[in-house]
Amino acid sequence: MLLKDKIAIVTGAASGIGKATAIAFAREGAKVTCVDINVDGAEATARTIADTGGEAASLRADVSAEDDVKAMIADTVARWGRLDVLYNNAGIGTGNPVTQVSIEEWDRIIDINLRGVFLGTKHAIPAMLQSGGGAIVNTASDAGLIGTPMLSAYCASKGGVVLFTKATAAEWGRMGIRVNCVCPGVIRTPILDPMLAMAKTMGASEEQVWARMGKAHPIGRVGKPEEVAEAVTWLASDRASFVTGVALPVDGGLAGGMPPNDSPFGTE
Repeated sequence: MLLKDKIAIVTGAASGIGKATAIAFAREGAKVTCVDINVDGAEATARTIADTGGEAASLRADVSAEDDVKAMIADTVARWGRLDVLYNNAGIGTGNPVTQVSIEEWDRIIDINLRGVFLGTKHAIPAMLQSGGGAIVNTASDAGLIGTPMLSAYCASKGGVVLFTKATAAEWGRMGIRVNCVCPGVIRTPILDPMLAMAKTMGASEEQVWARMGKAHPIGRVGKPEEVAEAVTWLASDRASFVTGVALPVDGGLAGGMPPNDSPFGTE
């Protein structure tokens, strides 16, 4: 088991990548605190883990609120004695031309996607140092590596996560704390529900939208939450003991370039 006897926190654990990763962590032997602002969803994830023989707890927290983040760390340490792994995953995304992004929308995206990673990291590190170190994994995005039209605020937040990851990895590596991030491409998660709903109003089915987005990926399809969870689990484990400061694309090749049929030099 990759995470046998590890104590982990997963934020955004109610659905999508967070839920898949919490389940993967437990399957690999970790005890998991499932955190989400959607407490019913977090509880459901914890029950799924318990029903399959794992050990988990659930907790409501707003990752942009410092008191909530302090409480999620303290609760986990009080329950299980230490903290070994933090997965800063909670995030949101909306799309608008930059001229139509309100101050409120900008602040909310930055607060959850970037401030949340900062707060989780800030308060997890002292707990990890008490037990000799640990591993932090953050969810960035391909949108933190390449510019994406209509996603200026989201790109800013995720680009910030990438460089925050690198800075904190350099800062704490000699203290036994590794910090990495994953950069997913398009993944079938609820964060894309508003876009799917809009597509339906224009006469496109969900599968047509997924297929269209899949064509942008060299691998030919969009990703599954479980595929990102596998990468996160490896980065959190001792198998990745010499890996820190990495922004790992888990994106079917999306950040690498256009597939042949979308390239001006392609054959179709």
